[in-house]
Amino acid sequence: MTLSEGILRQKLAQPFRYYQRVASTNDLAKTWLLDGAPDGAVVIADEQARGRGRKGRIWRTPPGTALAVSIVMRPAAARIARINMIGALSVFDLAAQVGCEDIGIKWPNDIQVQGKKISGILVENVWMQGSLHGAVLGIGVNIRIDFSQTDLRETAISLEDVTGFSLNRADLIRSLLERVAYWYQRIESDDLFDTWRSRLSMLGCPVVAEGVRGRALDVTAAGGLLVEDEFDALHEIITGEITAVTQERSAE
Repeated sequence: MTLSEGILRQKLAQPFRYYQRVASTNDLAKTWLLDGAPDGAVVIADEQARGRGRKGRIWRTPPGTALAVSIVMRPAAARIARINMIGALSVFDLAAQVGCEDIGIKWPNDIQVQGKKISGILVENVWMQGSLHGAVLGIGVNIRIDFSQTDLRETAISLEDVTGFSLNRADLIRSLLERVAYWYQRIESDDLFDTWRSRLSMLGCPVVAEGVRGRALDVTAAGGLLVEDEFDALHEIITGEITAVTQERSAE
């Protein structure tokens, strides 16, 4: 089913703005946030031409193939690191709801199914005069993007490749936003952090993170990754990416 404002209005209870084609849903959500958007308002697009990933990477969402949503949030500044966890857990839950198995979170927020990435998450905070004005949680989920003829075929996958049947994107958006609301309500609870930690796929495994080679031991309450190098020195990785991650947990 093609996305439209009318269809989404039948599915969603929260304020939203729908666009057929945008450069970046996060940019529109940040503008709306500054204009007074309520907590939980969402920007949705059928096609995104210049979505952003980590380290400034550009990500294009072709029309009719993915979810592209950005949610306005107004958390306490002390809990801002948990927005990443909320995004990751919400996509994890969505993948499980449609029948995916072998799901894991590659630190900090990449959701993988069968070892391949199905989503991208980008949190952007808006500060004004030293105070947190709000945050935007941007989520993209691959629904029916064909990676088979691209250089991402070994690392990315779409949900319909896994499920084997067609998925209704409007229903998926509703389900995703319900999971975001569920975890957002628990932003102060230990359950949020504990569940995110339990679903990380690399703890106990050898990793290379921001130039540090070692073993991923644990994560901090703020979401940092603790890596022990070959000399038993402990490094806290705050942001960045992991490479050379084995997909199975160690037996320890």
